Amino acid sequence: MTATVRTRFAPSPTGYLHIGGARTALFSWAYARRHQGVFILRIEDTDVARSTPEAVQAILDGMQWLGLNHDEGPFYQMQRMDRYKDVIQQMLAAGTAYYCYTSKEELDALRAEQEARKEKPRYDGRWRPAPGKTLPTPPEGVQPVVRFCNPTEGSVAWDDLVKGRIEISNAELDDFIIARADGTPTYNFCVVVDDWDMGITQVIRGDDHVNNTPRQINVLKALGATVPQYAHLSMILGSDGTKLSKRHGAVSVMQYDDDGYLPEAVINYLARLGWSHGDDEVFSREQFVEWFDLDHITPSAAQFNTEKLNWLNAHYIKQADNTRLAGEVASRLARRGVDPEAGPALESVVALYKDRASNLNELADAAELFCLDVHPAEEVVAQHLTEAARAALRSLAARLAGVAWEKPALNQAIKDTMAEHGLKMPQVAIPLRVAVLGVPQTPSIDAVLEVLGQARVLARLNRYL
Repeated sequence: MTATVRTRFAPSPTGYLHIGGARTALFSWAYARRHQGVFILRIEDTDVARSTPEAVQAILDGMQWLGLNHDEGPFYQMQRMDRYKDVIQQMLAAGTAYYCYTSKEELDALRAEQEARKEKPRYDGRWRPAPGKTLPTPPEGVQPVVRFCNPTEGSVAWDDLVKGRIEISNAELDDFIIARADGTPTYNFCVVVDDWDMGITQVIRGDDHVNNTPRQINVLKALGATVPQYAHLSMILGSDGTKLSKRHGAVSVMQYDDDGYLPEAVINYLARLGWSHGDDEVFSREQFVEWFDLDHITPSAAQFNTEKLNWLNAHYIKQADNTRLAGEVASRLARRGVDPEAGPALESVVALYKDRASNLNELADAAELFCLDVHPAEEVVAQHLTEAARAALRSLAARLAGVAWEKPALNQAIKDTMAEHGLKMPQVAIPLRVAVLGVPQTPSIDAVLEVLGQARVLARLNRYL
């Protein structure tokens, strides 16, 4: 019987949940879901100076918005301090860790000597116990750090589920600090104890952690713990091949909500950043979970492409239920101080515009014209509402006052006005758009009139006539 898959997402709450972290969370979540496993959320908040409650909330909000529900947690490292200290005491007793009294000045001098000899700077093990070795007398009043007894022979190796076989000589690793002089445990140690206690079977994380992995594996082995499998995801680069920054889209996940993206579009886009299923570009969350594996994650860096994300978002808006879109648009209008109830039913407005919007804010911009008393710019009025245009609109207004308010009849009223004044469709439709919505371009004008409603259309027309 195979063990239950247990994955984790373990962000540090020193900032928002950005796109790289969201992809790591998505892949960890999807792997657990694919294998009917357990997905754990762990908040690594030991960097007390930089961790904030606001950042924790931003992570939780981002995960919720993306729909990446966790099965256990969130666990907070700061609430597990007693456990870490217990394990350190066990290691000191077992001889797999030791107290080190080397001062900062001594370490600086050691580093300078090693650099002068063109050697890699590393701790020289002066306080490491060894058979037949006499240790110095601990200096008065110095609080020691605790260091891990890293193996000195052989190498540490693992078969990375993305990068393949990785092997590092233990001679390259020194006895790193697992507890600071004030007793607080370090990141690389807390992670190990957490992964051990939580029974993590696959660690899926960014490849900026590759250098931490050999140290963590050696500590796990020293504790007699099962070593999980590791999968290190390559970086996400900007469209120009440089490190992802805010201008490329490395912003808070919740900024995508503010910018009018649907979560399913962001999920679909993130899934394709470094993973593929043949040539499939558009797929649901359920389809992604069914297909997801670690074999098809590329070890090379992925490139962020805003145009592709916008294209996906437009696709999902077209597919979305009008009632849901109306709710999204209503909340956006309310945040702008616009009463969503002041115009026609928003469901009918979004139905009219959803095929031409690439985000929810564009839908809200369109809906705003139906809710507000529009005032087109003077130059737009001067350009389109000429005397000839106003004369045609007077005739049209008279017709519109007495027609059945549905598209075929509205369309016929416009055509009759064109025939009466010897005008082409744009010569009537564009001034009509400017008069009723304040802009020269809209969807089909008969559909716009039908949605806007007779009373509003005639009231808006009469301002110019």
